[in-house]
This record gives sequence, structure tokens and C-alpha cells, in this order.
Amino acid sequence: MSEAESSTPEPATFDIQASHVAREWKYSAPFIGCRYDPTGRYVFAASMDFTIQRWDLQDDSHTTFAAHESWLRGIGFSPDGQQLVSAGYDGKLCFWETAASPAEGQAVAPTREFSAHEGWVRWLAVHPDGKLIATAGNDLKVKLWSAETGELVQTLEGHAKHIYSLLFHPGGELLLSGDLQGVVNQWELASGKLVRSLDAKLLYTYHGGQQVDYGGVRCMALSTDGKRLACGGLHKATNPFAGVQEPLVLVFDWETGEQIRTHEATEVPRGIVWRLVYEPDGTLVGGIGGQAGFLTFWKEEKTEVHKLALPNTILDLDQHPSEFAVVTAHHDNHVRITRMTAKA
Repeated sequence: MSEAESSTPEPATFDIQASHVAREWKYSAPFIGCRYDPTGRYVFAASMDFTIQRWDLQDDSHTTFAAHESWLRGIGFSPDGQQLVSAGYDGKLCFWETAASPAEGQAVAPTREFSAHEGWVRWLAVHPDGKLIATAGNDLKVKLWSAETGELVQTLEGHAKHIYSLLFHPGGELLLSGDLQGVVNQWELASGKLVRSLDAKLLYTYHGGQQVDYGGVRCMALSTDGKRLACGGLHKATNPFAGVQEPLVLVFDWETGEQIRTHEATEVPRGIVWRLVYEPDGTLVGGIGGQAGFLTFWKEEKTEVHKLALPNTILDLDQHPSEFAVVTAHHDNHVRITRMTAKA
């Protein structure tokens, strides 16, 4: 076997220090969620006016999608990018044509919609093969839906507190769900059985004086090599009602389920890690919002190797499917794209 045949290409890397805001759009209301579509052509952002806003990256054209009756954070897509799925605090699950073009002055309407949960739906995830959609929220249930028919396929029960985040394993056989109390449940999809639970309780606080549960597993990400699971949220919540806390990430060894490290962010007042993504080279990127907004980059160290301050607090983040770029949703009515220059 030749050297060329036996060698494994190194993952592409980027220059963290060169991260910069390259593009932004302004709307009439704050944003709480954002996603790229799988083709990388569109940015979708969930607004506090209950709509979804779409921008075409080719020409900056702007389109409104409207059906929800409350805020929404859940946005997902079929693998081919043709179907958009959304879930909101109104308990509804909506299906849309991603590239729909409404009549002038009109908003895009869903192709179908129905009540999926009692109370808030906090997260939505699409199975890698696109056949299943997972939703979860305040009714303590994880539900699996047929992407083709919209029918309920399975209900998974086992959480004692509100469910904040979901993540399908890339292999397609497992689903993870993270809750307010810092419990991460791993479900076997074929049987619906709970196969293990990971302990992320460092992300949970019960404040006796205010009598409030606070924190939780706000987001999860699996490294591209499948060896590490990162869970994001907050800790040191000395005054939950005032949002006095610090951001925290817990990293678990996927094979053993043991926590192997923590990541913190220095000088981030009242921060919460709203979303995490792994770059191919193993860099973990976090979108942190609170009193201010930061993109934070971690390697192996406990604290960040770089932190980019953005103009306003971040409430969500997503990774471009093929470029070194992330999109962030902000409370100041803006959606911003940050680019990182690839290293030669």
C-alpha cells in the first residue's frame, strides 16, 4: 500500500483569530432561533413576533413564514432541504416548503400543521435519514413523528423535568434528550428503551430562596469523530430571577459516558450557552448570550482559546453546512453571519 493510500486526510482548520462579522440583516422584532438550510442557500430565523424569516444568501431577498401563535425555537429540515419543519411554544408542529414563494405582500403558509404537545415545544430534531422528527418540551414527553405523513410514531417518557434539548446520533439508532435537572437520557429508537442516562447536574440549580429550578441542558453537540458529547448551559446561578449566572459546558466521553472536562468562558456576564457546534478539527464553538453576546472557541483547555464579542446578546447559533461560518440570532432584531478564514 502506498503512503498516499494509507494516509488519512487531516480535517480542515480555520483561523480562529480571524473570525469576524461578515454579513447581517435587521428585522422589526428580536430573534430567538436560527438555522441554515442543508443546501446553505437560506438562513431561517425565528422572531419574537411569532414568524419565521427567511433570507436568500444569493440575493438578500427576504420572505416571511407565518402560522405559529407564540415564540418558537425549533427549526429543522429534510436532508435534501426541500421541507422545513418548525415547533413552537404554542405546542404546534408545522411543515413548510423551504423554497416557497408567496404572492407579493403575503406570508408563506404551512403545508400542514397540528398540535404536537401540551405546552411549550422547546426543541426539534430531524433524524439523519429524514424519516423521523423528534420534538420535546414541557409535557415531559419526547415524541417521534413521521416526516412523510405527520403521524405520531412513538412517545418516549422518563424525564421528571422540562426537556430542553434533543440530538440524534449520526448513526441513526439513538436519540439523546436533555432536561432542566441536568439529566441526559439516551434512547434506543428501535425498541423505545432508555439505555443509559448521563449526569449533567452541574448545569442545574435549585435556588431555595426564590424556590425556582434553573439551568438545564440547553444544547448538545457530538464531535465529528463521535468521541465526545458536549452539553451546554449555565452554573453558579446565585440569582436566577436577575439572570446572575455563568456559562458552562460539560464534555463527556461518548463510549464510557463519563465527564472528562468542563469548559468555561471568562468575563461573560450573565452568560448562557444557547448552542454548541463542533468544527471538523475538533474546535468547539459556543453561542453565549446574557448581558452581552460572544462566540466562544474551545480546544482542550478549560477556558476559551478565543472569544469574539458580538454587538448584542446571542440567543441561538447554527453552523454552515459546508463553509467556515456560523449564523447567530440576536435580541437587537439582527441576524449575523460570522466567518472564519480557512488555513492554507
